[in-house]
Amino acid sequence: MLKVTKAVFPVAGLGTRFLPATKASPKEMLPVVDKPLIQYAVEEAIAAGITEMIFVTGRSKRAIEDHFDKSYEIEAELEARGKKQLLELVRGIKPSHVDCFYVRQPEALGLGHAVLCAEKLVGDNPFAVILADDLLHGEPPVTSQMVDLFNHYHSSVLGVEEIPRADTRSYGVVDGKTWEENIVKLSAIVEKPAPDAAPSNLGVVGRYILKPRIFKHLRALKPGAGGELQLTDAIESLLSDEQVLAYKYRGKRYDCGSKLGYLKATVEFALQHSEVGSEFAEYLNLQSRRVDQREDATSDTRESVDAV
Repeated sequence: MLKVTKAVFPVAGLGTRFLPATKASPKEMLPVVDKPLIQYAVEEAIAAGITEMIFVTGRSKRAIEDHFDKSYEIEAELEARGKKQLLELVRGIKPSHVDCFYVRQPEALGLGHAVLCAEKLVGDNPFAVILADDLLHGEPPVTSQMVDLFNHYHSSVLGVEEIPRADTRSYGVVDGKTWEENIVKLSAIVEKPAPDAAPSNLGVVGRYILKPRIFKHLRALKPGAGGELQLTDAIESLLSDEQVLAYKYRGKRYDCGSKLGYLKATVEFALQHSEVGSEFAEYLNLQSRRVDQREDATSDTRESVDAV
């Protein structure tokens, strides 16, 4: 059985929800404290033993290539100034045993089309699909959990979580039979169903381990929800050929495709950061006390007015 050594990162999206910040910079380069979203995703892949990173890019995404490329100017400057710690930090962005490959998605035709663009680089190998918008924090990392599951069952695996039924229009939603703890054997998957039509409350998040047979089904796809080629539809078709599992991963997800999710991730990762965590916690506590004081003062004013 081949090991999972390749990961596909669909990064061609325009990031319109973060305009104007994403007008000239990829949304995947938005920083959470001091690392861009795409670096968190790549580090998660590396922790799972993946050594080949395949980025499906589009126009205006050159910054991603530059981030994982060697920067002779910065490294020379840091070395000349004796800043060894920063030098090691920069050199460690892409470890020497990791290779990066880039392929263009010429049109924004959906996630299924983006994955299909990577077919020639993936070949006949199982591979991960990782969406950097979904910043997942787990121990061990979520992709590692899923690779272990793939190695055990030799089946494609989708990462899922319980979602409010009112939010089903934003997810691919799975149906199936509970097989083991946190594992569901899929019988169906539906892209963005209405709440009253959703088969369950288990929504797919941006983590997949897929066998190469998926490409056969991607090539046969017709436009689905939103007029796009949906990876969900290809997985639904794949069920006729082979078993697919849904895995309720251990960890926490931050939806960094939304402003609120991105802000939550920034705050929580800052609180855990070794350099700024304690000072940032003190700052938040101070701000919380000031808010409480303002609310108390407002309440006292209202009581005085009512007494008059």
